[in-house]
Amino acid sequence: MSPTILLVTDRPAFETVWREALGSSGLVLRAVHPNGLAAELSPGMLLVLDAGSSTYDEDELLTAVGLAKALGLTTAVALPEVGGFTGIEELLEDLCPGLVAKSSTDVSRIASILQRRADRGRANRFEYLTVSPRPNELLALLGDGSAALLTRPVSEEDDNSEVAGITLEGDAQSATLRLSSGRELSIRAAAVVSVAGQTTQSGHNGLDGAGAVDGARLGARLRELRLAAGLTQAELARRTGIHRPNIARVEAGRHTPSLETLARLATAIGVPTTTVLSAK
Repeated sequence: MSPTILLVTDRPAFETVWREALGSSGLVLRAVHPNGLAAELSPGMLLVLDAGSSTYDEDELLTAVGLAKALGLTTAVALPEVGGFTGIEELLEDLCPGLVAKSSTDVSRIASILQRRADRGRANRFEYLTVSPRPNELLALLGDGSAALLTRPVSEEDDNSEVAGITLEGDAQSATLRLSSGRELSIRAAAVVSVAGQTTQSGHNGLDGAGAVDGARLGARLRELRLAAGLTQAELARRTGIHRPNIARVEAGRHTPSLETLARLATAIGVPTTTVLSAK
């Protein structure tokens, strides 16, 4: 059964725009008045909050977003183009990374992200698996936007010889490693479990070392690549639509961005996402 997306609004025109953007995705859409939101929330839901609703001032909007966040729900916020929430925009970006719409041009982008996040099985699929630029590691990117460094040997069958090839199976839930020694190893994406932004080992699939991407090291790497490209934080903010203070927090290691946000930053700098994730 498809997850439900709640369109939290009291404006018919807002509902029409978002229904059109999400209607072809196969998701179940339901509109609810902001005053009735608390009674409607349940696990697995995705929300689109219309900040332009007459109910919301800054306090009421933060309360709604905070409740959804505390319940672990995926929440998008559509800010009115005329402004009015500038005092909490940065906090909203932290609470709903990549899911704050500031104009009508953001609707299709956020609809695409919501469609992707509605796929409950995405965490158990590889998006990408490669040899890390650092020695004795594999780099795994999962469908839910998490990333993990897997220390070799990854199983008792891994003789630590050079990786000759990596093939994702048809469902991307597993990958086959071909080693130069002739051995083949199988790794399941479900072996890497993402919890609260940190990647940990499930303990039952032979992954002897799975470590979270270090936020401080990632921020320093991002800053290094930005400077090498001759970009200021202000220019990077202009290219990505991410507020400069948020970029500053990432570079200082005070905030670890989602993979989707990291990909936007990497693209704007002109490097692959894996380059940002790697060491020098």
